[in-house]
Amino acid sequence: MTLTNAVPTMARWDEDRFRRIRRGVLANWPTGAEVDLDEAAAYHRAMAVTKNTAWKLRRARIEGKTLVQPRAGVADIEQHIALLQRLRSAGADLLPTTVDSYTRECRYDDAERGLAQSREAGRSLLNGFPAVNYGVGACRRIAEAVDAPLFARTAAPDCRLTHEIMYAGGYTSCTAGAIVFSLGYAKDYPLARAIESWQYSYRMMGAYHERGVTLSVEHYLPISTLVPQSISMACVILDSLIAAAQGVHDISLGIGQQCHLAQDAAALRAYPALGRHYLDAFGFNDVELSTVMSQWMGGFPSDEGKAFGVICMAAMAGYLGGVTYMISKSPHEAAGVPTTEANVHGLTASKMVLRMLADQKLAPIAEIADEQAILEAETRAIVDRALELGDGDAAIGAIRAIEAGVIDVPFSPHRSNANQALPARDWRGAVRLAQFGGVPIPKEIREHHEAELAKRNAGRAPRAPWELLLADVNAISDGMLLPD
Repeated sequence: MTLTNAVPTMARWDEDRFRRIRRGVLANWPTGAEVDLDEAAAYHRAMAVTKNTAWKLRRARIEGKTLVQPRAGVADIEQHIALLQRLRSAGADLLPTTVDSYTRECRYDDAERGLAQSREAGRSLLNGFPAVNYGVGACRRIAEAVDAPLFARTAAPDCRLTHEIMYAGGYTSCTAGAIVFSLGYAKDYPLARAIESWQYSYRMMGAYHERGVTLSVEHYLPISTLVPQSISMACVILDSLIAAAQGVHDISLGIGQQCHLAQDAAALRAYPALGRHYLDAFGFNDVELSTVMSQWMGGFPSDEGKAFGVICMAAMAGYLGGVTYMISKSPHEAAGVPTTEANVHGLTASKMVLRMLADQKLAPIAEIADEQAILEAETRAIVDRALELGDGDAAIGAIRAIEAGVIDVPFSPHRSNANQALPARDWRGAVRLAQFGGVPIPKEIREHHEAELAKRNAGRAPRAPWELLLADVNAISDGMLLPD
């Protein structure tokens, strides 16, 4: 599975390169021998169209509906099937399979031991489903046990073998992104190597498309606590350009809920036009776009009633933003990995809010429009500067932008991230930048950030940006948006 550290371009891989690297990828674990691309594509073409994510998302966009997908995954396949069937019976539109951490790190020997220990203990000792260890046949057992699209939720710089197994096994979508997952989860993994790894996965999805099967990707930045939406959106757009260049034809543009209603809705409303602008500029006019919002990924209140409040507010934001689908959370997030029934409760609460709002036609909200204009300008400034640094190449530009601090994700563990940008909530709870670092926010918008943050300190002793940030990080888990 040899990868290089050479800076990649976004140019589409040729067939010889893909096939050469693919031999090494499939040889990394015995189940790789089960994968036959032509046979797998035929398997997908024989599946009911209702089990294809791209088809399901297209229909949701046409009908103006918002779909809901929980997060879930356990080690034992029988328990995992039962879990998905329970979620489906509760109304889940897209069915998840969260992959365990060992598999995400390509530590398949450790995953094998964890699977054996889970079976011996009678409960899951892994934090997800070890798809590579199970192989193609087992994944198809899951696909044939449910009647909705299957979604592989795996987030890491290198997911190549996992994608080979799960897509051949009947899954039709995955979480994705070299930039978002490197900055979100990795410390030392070289950005160039991560992009090359993801280009392989994207090229594989392109190969399925060439065989009549459209597979979907969901790009989102997993660090979302107080990360300004424009920084997250810029990362997602660059990842989407890299994906489209390799032949991916169905992309979901994602944000994480920040719990400021107007700002969250504005980000979702801004996404389709922004994504379309950049994809069309590169000639990717046939790529279909959806939007997705992950419900609050920061600290949750331990009180179950308060946790439901956060979940229901997410559903409201998704509705106001016209989101295609959202990733639901459970009221037990503060306690650890949720039970099946806790997942069901988060799912059904979200669905209930969406159903109650479905027939309500609200007048345009000025604050959403204002925040949308700000986010569009900020995102364009970041993406345009990244592309300029890359001489028009999204892959090169992303790496150079991160190294220059143009893309600077607060709280990122990655060594290449500048960590000079510092966020805080303003007097209304919207996320602003208190320190900009090298992020190229336009001058008039910088002044707006500063003015809105100053209002929060009005009438009291001034507080340093880090003091605001420390208070804001824990506020929602303490049961409020603003701690003061």
